[in-house]
Amino acid sequence: MVQTTRVVVMIIAAALIVQAAVLYAMGQPSICACGTVRLWAGTVLGPENSQQITDWYTPSHVIHGILFFALGRLLFRRWTSPLFALALALGIEVAWELIENSPPVIARYREQALAQGYSGDSILNSLSDTLAMLAGFWIAARLPVRASIALALAAELFTGLMIRDNLTLNVVQLLAPNKAISAWQAEGGVYGATSQD
Repeated sequence: MVQTTRVVVMIIAAALIVQAAVLYAMGQPSICACGTVRLWAGTVLGPENSQQITDWYTPSHVIHGILFFALGRLLFRRWTSPLFALALALGIEVAWELIENSPPVIARYREQALAQGYSGDSILNSLSDTLAMLAGFWIAARLPVRASIALALAAELFTGLMIRDNLTLNVVQLLAPNKAISAWQAEGGVYGATSQD
């Protein structure tokens, strides 16, 4: 058990170090340009969104972990160990974080109503997103399937209601932007969607 825990910690640490190094080489800032590290950034269109430890998009990364756990169970249940499934989930999440912060994807995000000023994640935020995915994976490994599904749906509904965005809408708008969704997202009255002073 101690040996397995040590291997898990080493895999996670190595992945996070690689992620941080590549993001640094890509020119992403280590922390928010404001110079302050905060636990929460709640203004979607504000300059600290995707720059602080957590924000309205953190739940989508927890859902990534739930989905990756489910995928690992479906694809590799009889073929491999939970350690391999964790390493695979971690690899997918790190790869996504690097792709998400590439110039073409940043430009694509900027076409969306809620991401017009998006310049990519800070390294701090990106690493926190990966840790949120690991939290989702860990939760899914311990909860019954129905509870994991309920948690993911609740997170999607909550963020959808609060900021008019969530993992599902984010994927739709990234792959096949919809003008009706963009217009709905751009409407006033969205919690936390106004720029910070």
